[in-house]
Amino acid sequence: MATFDSISTIPSALLETLKHLNFTTMTQIQEKAIPVILAQKDVLAQSKTGSGKTVAFGIPLIIHTDTNCHTPQHLIITPTRELAQQVAEELRRLSVYKSNLKILTLYGGVPLRTQADSLAKGAHILIGTPGRLQDHLEKGTLALKGIKTLVLDEADRMLDMGFYNDILKISSAMPKKKQTLLFSATFPQKIETLAKTLLHDPDIIKVDTVQEAQKIKELVYTVDNKQKALIQIIHSFKPESLLIFCNTKADVITLAAYLHTQGHDVIDLHGDLDQRERNEAVILFSNGTKRIMVATDVASRGLDIKGIDLVINYDLPFDQEVYTHRIGRTGRADATGKAVSFYMSGSQKTAYILERAQERALQTLNNDPSFTMISPWDTLCINGGKKTKLRAGDILGTLCKEVGIDNTMIGKITITENRSYIVLHYSFIEKTVNALKHTKIKKKRYVAWRLERS
Repeated sequence: MATFDSISTIPSALLETLKHLNFTTMTQIQEKAIPVILAQKDVLAQSKTGSGKTVAFGIPLIIHTDTNCHTPQHLIITPTRELAQQVAEELRRLSVYKSNLKILTLYGGVPLRTQADSLAKGAHILIGTPGRLQDHLEKGTLALKGIKTLVLDEADRMLDMGFYNDILKISSAMPKKKQTLLFSATFPQKIETLAKTLLHDPDIIKVDTVQEAQKIKELVYTVDNKQKALIQIIHSFKPESLLIFCNTKADVITLAAYLHTQGHDVIDLHGDLDQRERNEAVILFSNGTKRIMVATDVASRGLDIKGIDLVINYDLPFDQEVYTHRIGRTGRADATGKAVSFYMSGSQKTAYILERAQERALQTLNNDPSFTMISPWDTLCINGGKKTKLRAGDILGTLCKEVGIDNTMIGKITITENRSYIVLHYSFIEKTVNALKHTKIKKKRYVAWRLERS
């Protein structure tokens, strides 16, 4: 694999940043896309989530940003708030060498007035969802006349969610002469139509296309009782992490409650949750506090969680594209994964799954009834984050030196704008909550509590 320093137009300061972030060799999409994007050509790229595409378009955007100009220069449109947050976080990490570069996110769940005030102060790179971008355009709080680059991230998902016309309207508010980059996991007809409308003579890049058989093992089971079948699969496969898809939020809530009664650490994700609840559900699952997530398709769009061992289609999706997106949560990048789908006995079998998945019988499974998906970790929440200048090192130092916790008992630390989330061995949660009542972090006292939602 080629290294980032093989691209001569990447500044040495950015190469140092990449080295600090342990980015040395490029993924396929980075190797193929970065030189083309740096040459300011339009790109139509097929690459699944987890392949490194954010870095592929992020590096050229950062290089091409003029920090002396405080109007928006690049716009990245994503299907969900969660993906917008993830992209923004990655770009902020990459752009630390440009300390005055400002990245602003625009999505629902945050007051329009607050975002409008931030826009008025100036930003270089905007990352937003179609609905919220439209809101700002209609109210006159967003001007896109200076946009040099438009990025459509996970474009197929945006079209699945009905944002085709929104994307066209947003693009029409920008200069006709601009660079457009379209990234999509699949290339259905509607993506090709959108590309013909928005892109000019694009370079077409296809890597890590629809899931490779050797990376994802797809299995299908005919079942009489899905709850019993699910427990059998868990007892047999013994996954470290499990993502289960249902078609409705009611089924998500019911199934999560059932798994909880069976002794498993489970979290649900659906459209009735507010933004903070959704964010915290993702944090609890991604940091290993909850080993099972039960989700609907819409709520889970944009999730980029590494290391999911097993995906289960508890309810079958209605079409092949949704199926492809679902199972793509496992087997990301160079990892291998498994995807299981359930058919109810007597129901008509869907051709696209039979073409891809191996039919198996539940009777062939070797079950271990003693196995439960319980995590030894809990998550501690602190009412301070980026806005109070908290850093992971500050928290880690306080917990080790002041509270007396060995660093092997501390896991992932996630810092958001207003809260910090620290993974601790469950046996240290109560001790830490009590200790922080009398212990300061960076000369300031914070409130801490055990984060829980089941």
